[in-house]
Formats: sequence, C-alpha cells, structure tokens
Amino acid sequence: MEASFWHQKWEKGDIAFHQSEGNPLLREHFEKLNLAMGSRVFLPLCGKTRDLAWLLKSGYRVVGAELSELAINELFNNLGVEPKITRVGKLTLYHAKDIDIFVGDIFDVSAEVLGLVDAVYDRAALVALPASMRNQYTSHLMKITNAAPQLLICYEYNQQLMDGPPFSISEEEVKDHYAAAYQLKAVKSKDVAGGLKGEVASIETVWLLQKF
Repeated sequence: MEASFWHQKWEKGDIAFHQSEGNPLLREHFEKLNLAMGSRVFLPLCGKTRDLAWLLKSGYRVVGAELSELAINELFNNLGVEPKITRVGKLTLYHAKDIDIFVGDIFDVSAEVLGLVDAVYDRAALVALPASMRNQYTSHLMKITNAAPQLLICYEYNQQLMDGPPFSISEEEVKDHYAAAYQLKAVKSKDVAGGLKGEVASIETVWLLQKF
C-alpha cells in the first residue's frame, strides 16, 4: 500500500476510520496494562485520534507515528497546543509537553529515535495494513518498542464482502504475529453495531499482549 493512498484519504477527508469521540474500548480496558501514571504510551499510525487526548488527560505521556502531516496539524489544533517542530533524520518530530509525534514512514522510526515506551496501543495500525505488510510491521513494532505490552484492537469479518482498510485480522493471525513474544488474551469481543462501515457484519476484539 503506497503512502499516497493515505495522503489522499486525509486530503479528501475520507477518514471513516477516525472516531471523533475516541474509542470506548480504550477507556474500558486500558487499566489492564497496569501502567503507572506518567508511563509513555506509543500509538502507531495514530492519525488525529481523540484517544491521544484521553491518554494525556489520564496522566500518561504519549508518542505517536503518523504518515500524514495534515492529520498531525489537525491533532495539535484539536488539542489547542502549539508544537515545536524539528527534523529527525527522515522524520519530522512534533513535540509538546508529554507528547511526541513522528511524522513520516513508521519503518523509519528506530528504537533510538522512539525512545523508551512502556506500552503500545494499536487501534489503527495493524488493521490498516494489507497482509503483505503486516509481518514486517509487527516485527518492526516489537523491535523498536522492545516488545512492550500492548492493547490491540482488531476486526474480523468476511473479507470477500468488503475490502479494507480496516482489514480483517483473525485470532490465528494475531497468534502468528505475536504468540512467540507475548501471552495473548482476548479480553473482549463484540459485534460492531450496524456493521463495519455500515456494510458488513464484524466482530471487534480487544487483545491484551503481555511479555512472558
């Protein structure tokens, strides 16, 4: 999937994947990560998610990676915060108190650039990537975060009825990506009200990934 695909979606406002009020599953299950206040949470492919504002208000530091500079400008506008903007290699860093967002290709984000993270919240990254990129992404994510614990949200539906993103991720695929490094627990599964994008019946599952 080319970068231009996502740039065009943001430019056109075709962002049905964006939840204006944030994700209630985050608020319901985030405490299961057992993080201390002030812990640093990584949101890969974060867009302008309202989840980030909730994490900040809840006393956590956040770090994100996002391809679209337009999305991150809107994110900071929504937060009412003026970021300091610097270049870090191929990436652009938007920094403010308790928040760092790297704009660019997530595969250009190294462990050294990212810094220490205490947990990962992946609502929009794994499900956004086609099957051909998901192994590369999950390996890279574990490498740059030192396999930090994760709260992962996935959808499962008949991919023949609708193409992604968000793509369908089965339990077997989650295990294929992560079972070697983590204990996996499906903490909640529920039907998507009205179907995914209003088109296809789907189950949304929250996974808790914790290191052995």
